[in-house]
Formats: sequence, structure tokens, C-alpha cells
Amino acid sequence: MKTILTPAEAARMIPDGASVMVGGFMGCGSPHKTLAEIKATGLTLICNDGSMPNGPDGSDYYGVAKLIHNRQVRKLITSHVGLNPEVAEQHNAGTLELVLVPQGSLAEMIRAAGAGLGGVLTPTGLGTLVQEAEHVHSVVEVDGRQYLLERPLRADFALLSGHLIDRRGNIWYKGTTRNFNVVMATAADIVIAEAEHIVEAGGIEPENVVTGGVLVDYIVDGGCADG
Repeated sequence: MKTILTPAEAARMIPDGASVMVGGFMGCGSPHKTLAEIKATGLTLICNDGSMPNGPDGSDYYGVAKLIHNRQVRKLITSHVGLNPEVAEQHNAGTLELVLVPQGSLAEMIRAAGAGLGGVLTPTGLGTLVQEAEHVHSVVEVDGRQYLLERPLRADFALLSGHLIDRRGNIWYKGTTRNFNVVMATAADIVIAEAEHIVEAGGIEPENVVTGGVLVDYIVDGGCADG
């Protein structure tokens, strides 16, 4: 059985300067309670977007926007920041390094790291500023067509969120919340999954398990325990 932590206990595991992947899409599918407890600074944050200042639940600085607002993020690797003006403000001020990656490429780079692959070939960004980015290794020609060879992307921690997580760490995601959680579960040294509901082993039908417990190191009780 996996160790079950409070959000604060999980957050204390993350040291200053760590690289952290955070699942979710504009906060949908993000581990909000764990994010709210993180005190570490100088983080490299890898996520789909910069979230937004005001969340649908009425909160200020929704999801990863809290970390950005508190200036805990040194470097942001992401695909979209348009709904969080603080990202541009901090980047223009020179206090936040911003690496923009096309969304599909970001997902594939993470997947490649989880699969142990040497990189991803894509034509997306060829001949643009993307080609000069740090995550691009080189231009490769295959069968007469050129591609960017993009490096795999891995992190020290992955912070996930699941609707149901059993005590063995198996995860079921509700609706569209699975998004980046699934690939990130494979591409970090330590995987911490926040549960809306914790259920006993066997409480999730085998065919409904999306992320296997073998990939999860710790569970965070983010809601209520069932059974």
C-alpha cells in the first residue's frame, strides 16, 4: 500500500530549485491542495499553461498561478500563458525564464522521457524561433523531409490529480481531467498523486485504471476517504 500524505506533507518533500511537472489544463485536473502548500522557491515548472489569476471556484491565483504570483518559479516550460498576465510581466522584468513549447510537442517530449526514448521528431516549429530553443537538439532529415529533434523532458517531481485513487496508487480520472497527468506520471523521479477520493484496493474496476499504481510513489488525501 502507498503512503498517504497530507497536502502540506507532500509539499515539504519538494526542495528549492526542484523541477516539477504539474498535471492539468488551465487548472482542470491540477492538484490544487498540494499546490497551495508548496513553499519551495527557484522552481522549474513544467505544465501545459500558466493557469489564470481567478479560478472558476472563485479563488485568486488558480492552480499553478499561485506559484507564479508568489515568485516561486524561476523557469516555466509551457505551451500557453495568455490568460495569466503575470507570466509576461515577470518575464519582461527578467525574473522568470519562459520556454514556450508547442502543446503537442510538450506532451510528446514528456512521453518520450517516460518511454526511455532519445527524443521526438516533429516538423512543428521548423524554420521558426522554436528551432533555436534549448529543447531542440538538431534538425534531422528523414526520407527527404526535415524535422526538429526535440529532447525528452523529465522532472524531479510530478504532481498529479485523480478523482479516484485506491490505496495501491491506481488512478481513475474524471472526464477531461486526465490530460497531462497521464504522461507526466511516467516522466518524473517522484510521482505524487492528489486524490479527490481515496478508495480501498479493488475500488476501481481494473478496466477503468488509467494510471497504474506502479507509477505512483505517494498519495495525497485531497478530499475524503471512502471505506
